[in-house]
Amino acid sequence: MLPRVADSLSFLYLDIVRIHQDDTGVCAEVTSERRGTETVYLPTAALSCVLLGPGTSITTRALATFARHGTTVLITGAGGVRCYAALPDSLTTTWLEHQTRAWTDDTRRLAVATAMYEKRFGPGTVPAGANFNQLRGFEGQRVKALYQLHARQYKIGRFRRAYDPDSWDTQDPVNLALSSANTCLYGIVHAAILALGCSPALGFVHNGNQQAFVYDIADLYKADLTIPLAFSLHNSPNPEAAARRSFRDGLRLFKLLPSIVTDIQTLLAPSHHTDIPDPEEQLVDLWDPITGTVPGGTNHTPGP
Repeated sequence: MLPRVADSLSFLYLDIVRIHQDDTGVCAEVTSERRGTETVYLPTAALSCVLLGPGTSITTRALATFARHGTTVLITGAGGVRCYAALPDSLTTTWLEHQTRAWTDDTRRLAVATAMYEKRFGPGTVPAGANFNQLRGFEGQRVKALYQLHARQYKIGRFRRAYDPDSWDTQDPVNLALSSANTCLYGIVHAAILALGCSPALGFVHNGNQQAFVYDIADLYKADLTIPLAFSLHNSPNPEAAARRSFRDGLRLFKLLPSIVTDIQTLLAPSHHTDIPDPEEQLVDLWDPITGTVPGGTNHTPGP
């Protein structure tokens, strides 16, 4: 059986390579003057997402294999800007239905947003009756204080978060490392959301963007993963590459993918939290306006 998304490898970043499909599988060809052409086969079925950097070419057969295995493919520029995502197959709409019900109900949407905030900053950190504007204000204050804390810890003076792809090379190492690590984090979260069958566009805190729910879920982990990492690389000569390598190494200990799956399910349906349905056992159900869900795979023809 293919691995579930919670058991997948996190991500693979590739640049200056040619990716194609041969009779054995998907492989990356790396050519250099010193070592010639080397071929590395990619574990497509076990990867949650692949980030393709500058200088990468890929064939349609290889892309089809990634899509068939449910691997999210992200095209990233030198600035770490994602501009394309290949949607993987999902065998269930269970969690999409939970997501849309919570998203369309203003009371439940605020409850999910509040739960996200308390998961990041601790239980009881949201005053009773807080609205969305207050939640965003609380979040901004907390994140700013977190930046200041790490800036004092690493003695780098005043820090201001900046993200400007048009003037990428003029940014300081912390901002470069943070943007690079966040791009990797967004890719992993995007892959997990799509594997569960949820919509990346239906965010509870963020809104108006096709990645809104991705940003919501990624924010749960930045304080533990990407922000401390970025500040630790304040003296790095190549903070972008160092951030990707260090971020991947840290994920082995953090077990991010199982956490993402569990957190999404708990947030969307806290009273109906179950594991991902087994694709081998699940059938497509039918819908009835009176009785609700009707079992699929059954002949409903009236008897004689």
